[in-house]
Amino acid sequence: MSATFDEMFANSSTETKTTTEKGFVEGFAKQVGDIGAIMIALLAAVLFTMLLMAGNTMAQSVRERTSEVGVLKTLGFSNGSILVLVLAESVVICLIGGGLGLLAAWLFVQRGDPTGMLPIFVLPTRDVVLGAGLILAVGVVAGLLPAIGAMQLKITDALRRN
Repeated sequence: MSATFDEMFANSSTETKTTTEKGFVEGFAKQVGDIGAIMIALLAAVLFTMLLMAGNTMAQSVRERTSEVGVLKTLGFSNGSILVLVLAESVVICLIGGGLGLLAAWLFVQRGDPTGMLPIFVLPTRDVVLGAGLILAVGVVAGLLPAIGAMQLKITDALRRN
């Protein structure tokens, strides 16, 4: 039908170019800019902010428990054990927060929009796995510097700060 209408008005003062509603909306969105690139930049900024917040939280946690690290080292915990403990705490904190976020996103997608005003959202398994990988990466990266600092801490310095 669209080709017939376009042929009827070809070479006239009111020439038409018929398209679907989806094509019209996509063309309108492209006039604004590359929405995909804008979304990726926005999500990268959010991920970076989350990384900074998690890193700050872990640095504060290690700073507040310096004497505990000294006691652990006094009891014979190795530097590697201290490193693993701090990294594990960081990963667990990120897993709890990120897991709740992924769960909320999954529930929203499964439930759908009750008003019918939003487009249909899809959350493929690939994206859930990617999200879980990013959660683990943020946990490790955020805890790495505080864990190295705790690992290199001398027993005397740790106990003196009490």
